[in-house]
Amino acid sequence: MVNTIEQDLNKLCDEQPFHTGWYFKNLRTGDILQRHGDVVVPSASTRKIAIMMTALKAVNEGKLALDQPVVMEAKYQNNDSGCFQHLSSDFVIQLRDALIMMIIVSDNTCTGAVADRVGLEAINALCQGIGMSGTTHRYGIPPAGMAGYLPAEKTNATTPADVGLLLEVILQGSQDADAAARLGCTPELCQLAIDILSWQRLRNRLPSRLPRKVKVAHKTGTTANNYNDAGIVYLGDEPAFILSAYTDGVPDELPNGDAGQAVAHDLIGYMCRICYDTLRAE
Repeated sequence: MVNTIEQDLNKLCDEQPFHTGWYFKNLRTGDILQRHGDVVVPSASTRKIAIMMTALKAVNEGKLALDQPVVMEAKYQNNDSGCFQHLSSDFVIQLRDALIMMIIVSDNTCTGAVADRVGLEAINALCQGIGMSGTTHRYGIPPAGMAGYLPAEKTNATTPADVGLLLEVILQGSQDADAAARLGCTPELCQLAIDILSWQRLRNRLPSRLPRKVKVAHKTGTTANNYNDAGIVYLGDEPAFILSAYTDGVPDELPNGDAGQAVAHDLIGYMCRICYDTLRAE
């Protein structure tokens, strides 16, 4: 079964004229498979998982509070992701709600506000502390107009394996206090993170080919050349596998005329379905 997943996923990736790296972990057996799993690529908005966990760590330490007010200032609204960029500035929401919007609709106004409160140093420290050695956070929000064109070494960057590791530690932390402590959190805060990831509204990648009621706790990431998604996929109430998929160098239009973004979306959706069907049949 494991070899079938690896062969089938690689076959899908080989058919496309752009880079695809992926990391898969079977949560039942512990088996790990990957393709370019340690290759550093732009993280795009999958980085927001680490930003959320850094904020929850600060909550656990008493530096922040989930119900504290966060002002959606105009300086954060010069972005191209989410909803709040289009609203009148200087309205106030709670930190918990800012985290939710940052994840479920990838709102960059919220991201800028949260990232400034916790600081890039703390975000990078959390990542390095659990072993995400290929991950670097360089911007709260990348410079306007540049997010889709900066190479990995000049923007927020990560690897499929790093994000897979982060998701696994969050999941373990939701069930075990010692695991949660690796993130500076409690099981309750890790479970809140899993809940928020499972409320994701952007479902055109990992969940797109799955039955509607399948639970997927995940975060997408998008630039002009990158279409990514990373998440925990459930069978019933049990977490079954982790899959993180990162594309790079995706053209606007493929040689056959297909839109690059649509092909990348479908690729990730089919990859997830192969993993889901294989583990469901075991």
